[in-house]
Amino acid sequence: MNITLIGMPGAGKTTLGKKIARKLGFKFIDLDKKIEKKFKLRLSKIVDKLGEKKFLKEEEKAVLKLKRINNCVLAPGGSIVYSVKAMNLLKRISLVIFLRSSFAKIRRRVGDPVKRGVIGIKSKSLKKIYEERLPLYKKYADYILEI
Repeated sequence: MNITLIGMPGAGKTTLGKKIARKLGFKFIDLDKKIEKKFKLRLSKIVDKLGEKKFLKEEEKAVLKLKRINNCVLAPGGSIVYSVKAMNLLKRISLVIFLRSSFAKIRRRVGDPVKRGVIGIKSKSLKKIYEERLPLYKKYADYILEI
């Protein structure tokens, strides 16, 4: 069994994911950290270097490599819901929990969305990205946890 936490940047996927993994004796996998390790750069620098479309492909590839995992808590980037392939795999291999927070909480927690590497921030406001992603998070969630 695996658990995937989805939600906006700042929703608490990493913080809560580590706690859940520790409590269950599962491994915790932060997919943004895996991508940063691969490129040896911070997320925002990777997005700058690759561009958003190529970054989204890298994010998708990182998820698609997870086909044979077990007893893991996964924290993919907030933009993973843009990949139907990745989300279909996550739905097949894990229980998907949407960590839903109000926009006000997300805004407060994210800080500078450009430095955070939020996909879409160069052409849209954080509020617009939040509104765009909300139905996708709901669509893929097995459960919604208000945070």
